[in-house]
Amino acid sequence: MKIVERMEKLEQKAARLREIVASRPGLIVAYSGGVDSAYLAWAAHQVLGCEMRAVIADSASLARTHLEDALAFAREQGIPVEVVETRELENPAYARNDATRCFHCKDELFTVLEGYRVARGLEAIAYGVNADDEGDFRPGQQAARDHHVLAPLLEAGLTKVEIRELARQAGLRIWDKPASACLSSRMEYGREIGR
Repeated sequence: MKIVERMEKLEQKAARLREIVASRPGLIVAYSGGVDSAYLAWAAHQVLGCEMRAVIADSASLARTHLEDALAFAREQGIPVEVVETRELENPAYARNDATRCFHCKDELFTVLEGYRVARGLEAIAYGVNADDEGDFRPGQQAARDHHVLAPLLEAGLTKVEIRELARQAGLRIWDKPASACLSSRMEYGREIGR
């Protein structure tokens, strides 16, 4: 595909993302500070302004430096951001650390965000899954489906490379941020996660 065609296709996907987000005033973006959720939060803020919130979950599985950087990026961009506490470590199924760990983490996250959404009269929750994540083993996606969480990047057909390019074009410092898994994922399956 020629460069011009690729750029046109990318702009079409970006326009589709804006349409999806525009149809959801009162949107919560489950925000981790990674490229996908940061770009989604930025795009939602561009479209919805104060009718969106980026909400980051603070827990023992989130490195302090990642939390601080995520909050700094939101402040830099003027994105409304709030921190909620999640307690996935208190769930024995999560602490067991088998192949379903990520399901239990996301289930806790989306349960907390649903309470946040209801308490503030907001409309929907979205997260940063993208088109490349479809073929991977990601139990957290099932939790998102169970909680009816929206996936605007996926719905727009955006891949990780495309999201990075859109973030670069927007001048966002996170465009080339390396992927970084949670602290719990650094332990092999089967080794119980302590409190």
